Amino acid sequence: MGENNKDFLVRPAVILGISIIIGVFLWSSYFYKTRSIENAITVTGSSERMISSDTARWSSNFSRSVGAGGLNAGSADMKKDLEAVISYFKSQGVLDSEITVQPVFVSSTCEETNNYMYDKFGGRLCSADRISGYSFQQSVVVQSTDVAKITKLAQDSVNYLTNRGIVFSSQNLDYFYSKLSDLKIEMLAEATVNARERAKNIAESSGGKLGVLKSASQGVFQITQPNSIEVSDYGMYDTSTIEKKITAVARVSFLVK
Repeated sequence: MGENNKDFLVRPAVILGISIIIGVFLWSSYFYKTRSIENAITVTGSSERMISSDTARWSSNFSRSVGAGGLNAGSADMKKDLEAVISYFKSQGVLDSEITVQPVFVSSTCEETNNYMYDKFGGRLCSADRISGYSFQQSVVVQSTDVAKITKLAQDSVNYLTNRGIVFSSQNLDYFYSKLSDLKIEMLAEATVNARERAKNIAESSGGKLGVLKSASQGVFQITQPNSIEVSDYGMYDTSTIEKKITAVARVSFLVK
């Protein structure tokens, strides 16, 4: 057999051999990557803390109703009521810097009739000749780091002020924690450590060994009443109680050897 014939037979064999080697390498690489993906474990860790709110915000309002000719008198009465409300708040230790007074809201009331006219939003229109009176309302918001002081003020104000002829009502009383941002960082670290312990126990129970961290993500924060079992996919922030429970969640993945 001549040299040309030998080359004719050798070259395809070499090409075939190289192709097999490349194929084995690619398959091995894919198999390794697949095993790496499969040999990962994902767990959630959590951290809980009990905190006491350090800020309280309380909303209240007072109102007056007058006849059609009492617009000026109603305005003057509202001014006197505001002075009485602020004076009482200050007597209870509230500072000027802790008080926010909202503008007075005035609305007219109409005589009863079967022929009302309405605006484009469906609101009832009242022509000047059908006005039977006016209603005044004004809100006052108090916010302070003295939680006990604001709580007591909210509890006592209605009786005290209504007994003095002021139509006064208590609205929302909310409690907040001002250092939440710093606390979140600490609790996420604790939740990640908790997740690692869980992952380690699972890996060892199946005969493996926990490897390096693959990925980590923050879950939602749940701020609830003590002993509450409420949860939300979007997180929640309960403001109704001074004492609160905070739960932080971290989702973490590790490689398993």
